[in-house]
Amino acid sequence: MRLAMIGLGKMGGNMVRRLRRAGIEVVGYDRDAKTVAGLAEEAGMIAATSVADAVSKLGPPPSPRVVWLMLPSGDPTENQLKDLAPMLSRGDIVVDGGNSNFKDSQRRGAWLAERDIGFMDSGTSGGVWGLDNGYCLMVGATPEVAKTLEPVLRALAPAPDRGWAHVGPVGAGHYSKMIHNGIEYGMMQALAEGLDLLKGKQEFNYDLAQLTELWRHSSVVRSWLLDLTADGLKNDQELANVAPFVPDSGEGRWTVIDSVEQGIAAPVLTLALQMRFASQDKKGYSYRLLSLMRNAFGGHAVKSTGEGK
Repeated sequence: MRLAMIGLGKMGGNMVRRLRRAGIEVVGYDRDAKTVAGLAEEAGMIAATSVADAVSKLGPPPSPRVVWLMLPSGDPTENQLKDLAPMLSRGDIVVDGGNSNFKDSQRRGAWLAERDIGFMDSGTSGGVWGLDNGYCLMVGATPEVAKTLEPVLRALAPAPDRGWAHVGPVGAGHYSKMIHNGIEYGMMQALAEGLDLLKGKQEFNYDLAQLTELWRHSSVVRSWLLDLTADGLKNDQELANVAPFVPDSGEGRWTVIDSVEQGIAAPVLTLALQMRFASQDKKGYSYRLLSLMRNAFGGHAVKSTGEGK
């Protein structure tokens, strides 16, 4: 089997490596020509100089040609899809393995279906560890498209019989990945808050590296996130060189928006997202207002920043 991979960043590049290990031919393109050349030499990927060149190297129809996009969500994926569609023929398949909004995936799938082009949205989890451990793949597609891509999914997953699933129609893959990431936010926030409390209990002088390592074994809270946290704390428990700034991906926001649209309470996921917003607030205007109010009704002192003098 042969497919084209468009976007050879950390995820896309490692997916190429894993596919090549499984004997699947991959034509790869990225705007960074050095990345393309490096993967061609290292993994035996077929290098392409453009998206059109990548498609042409898949061979002529009627065999379904598969183009897998690993691009940022939003305009980059949208624009690439619009440019790509005229290059494809009836029966070809496009896979979006990025973190697109499921509503966009539903719309794009319908748009491609009007042109008799198949579409699969693949919620992809595994990060930089996916090369060695495999990727968890949640895919949305018609049964026919899912069946065609099965050899690829088996190669990318942790094992041929697990770690991947056809979870529903187009849009279902990215929706399940969106909720997956919302849950991830909540789990991370819970671990962070608990460890912060432990660190603050100075009378016990906890060794957080020891505790997190302990919890990894037969504890109810054991998880891969805990494994990664324990590993990080072995070398540095103070984290003085780590800025207290936590970005949020689109999926966390989309999860909370969807909970509002469904009228389903999701307080933990919502608060975890709000805490990320708080970490990004450099101006701290709302906190300044709170200080002003306390001073106004209670005469409490206002701490000066020294600015504006």
